[in-house]
Amino acid sequence: MEEEKAMKQSEARDWMRMEIESSSRNEEFARVTAAVFLSRLDPTLEEINDVKTAVSEAVTNCVIHGYEGGAGVIYIEAQTEGRDFVISIRDEGKGIEDVARAMEPMYTSDTTGERSGMGFSFMEAFMDEVAVDSQPGRGTRVTMKKKIGR
Repeated sequence: MEEEKAMKQSEARDWMRMEIESSSRNEEFARVTAAVFLSRLDPTLEEINDVKTAVSEAVTNCVIHGYEGGAGVIYIEAQTEGRDFVISIRDEGKGIEDVARAMEPMYTSDTTGERSGMGFSFMEAFMDEVAVDSQPGRGTRVTMKKKIGR
């Protein structure tokens, strides 16, 4: 009985891990891969689009802010457990000096005027939980969670 219960629990938990080059051309690849992985939970189209948007914002932040458009690796880990989808997107870039300030709507460190400063706001709007861990000079990890099929 315990062995059967453990087997059912392990079947309910899936995970994936990948590394991609820090390049804007890989943003679409990351979000589509996350959506395909998420599909095993039979999400609605709205839930898929929410996750794709949040992943897109997190990967774009790695490219633009973490590595400032330069070379680097973006690490993506996702897992499902029951109806929960959790995804972590991490870079080893410059990091964030003040995470609370960076998460304020309309705040951007971009001096060109091309960025709106809404990346974290979009992530928070489309996901149930967003946590940001960052150390200047060492990188940033964004972990997002969404309950699928409410």
